[in-house]
Parts: sequence; C-alpha cells; structure tokens
Amino acid sequence: MTGDESRWREADAGDEGVDEEPGTSEGGDGAELIGYCLAKPGAWRDEPWEGDVVAKVGDKIFAFLGAGDAVGVKLGRNREEADEWLRRYPQDASVSAYIGRHGWNVLRVDGRIPAEEVRDAIDESYDRVVSALPRSRRPA
Repeated sequence: MTGDESRWREADAGDEGVDEEPGTSEGGDGAELIGYCLAKPGAWRDEPWEGDVVAKVGDKIFAFLGAGDAVGVKLGRNREEADEWLRRYPQDASVSAYIGRHGWNVLRVDGRIPAEEVRDAIDESYDRVVSALPRSRRPA
C-alpha cells in the first residue's frame, strides 16, 4: 500500500463534516480515490470512455472516478435510499446522469462530505456490485 492509499484509509477522527467550510474535507485526490478503489479484491481500472476512469469488479463498474474531484457510486437499492445523501449533503451530492434512477449518486470529494463517508460510499457501491455478480465471478 502506498503512502497515499494509507492516508486515504485513515479515519478522520471526530470529523462530522456538516460544520466544515466548503473545500476543507480531506477527501483525497484522484490518485488516492483510484488507489482506494483498486485495493479492493478483484478491482481493476478501466477507461471505457476517453478521459473517464472507472473502477470495476468483474465486468461491472462500482465507481466512476472521472477527474478525481468526485466519485459516482451506487448508494442504495433504489432512488429513495440514495436520496438520503442528497438530503444530508445538498451541495456536495447529486443524482448521477442517466443511471441515477437506479440509486447512483455523484459525491464531491473536496466539499463537506467527510473522507470516511466517501470511503464508506465506495465500500457500499463495491459490495452492492459484487453481490449482484454470479457467485462464480465474485472475488475470493
């Protein structure tokens, strides 16, 4: 694990996020996001569209990483569950274009969402995608 990945994994002790000024969350940069995603079992980097990096497990995307200032993740079984993020972080969470109706959101990583919650969101998205894979294609 690199120093960036290690820093990304460290918990932000006492960081509630809600009272922070915009841009003060230590959400990490694009390289840290990619490193965190790729540290997951069976995860791999892809660029299905020029300049748009994603993290996959099997043949399924679990994180849209783009330029590294935000991450697109599956957060809930449906739109209603994913909307909790929009209520909690109205300035830093939004519905993903095209696939938002299925529970996908975009979370800004340099805003008020604490880094630990961004990591938790990535973990949830990964777990949801893995659970939908056929058993024979799930990482060990």
